[in-house]
Amino acid sequence: MFDRLTSGLTAALNALTGRGYLSEDNISDTVREVRLALLDADVALPVVKTFTDAVKSRAVGIEVTKSLTPPGLHQVVHEELVRLMGEPSAGLICARSVPSW
Repeated sequence: MFDRLTSGLTAALNALTGRGYLSEDNISDTVREVRLALLDADVALPVVKTFTDAVKSRAVGIEVTKSLTPPGLHQVVHEELVRLMGEPSAGLICARSVPSW
């Protein structure tokens, strides 16, 4: 599942390589490819919809206020994936001794 997701997201974002600034059409095409990659990886449709809507609204907002480049869109996708999956946790707290039961 993660292999398909990785390859799908990589292909969608690599399609932007070599472009200067992105237009709303470029953003829409990339978001569509990201949506297909997520659905191909069996991500639930409501999660995909929420994610892609968030990416598109942030990317178009950046594109309107200042020019958005492909690395900028990569950053938006990364930040939204982190937000979706949850911030990294501190990890498990392991006891130093065995509990006495």
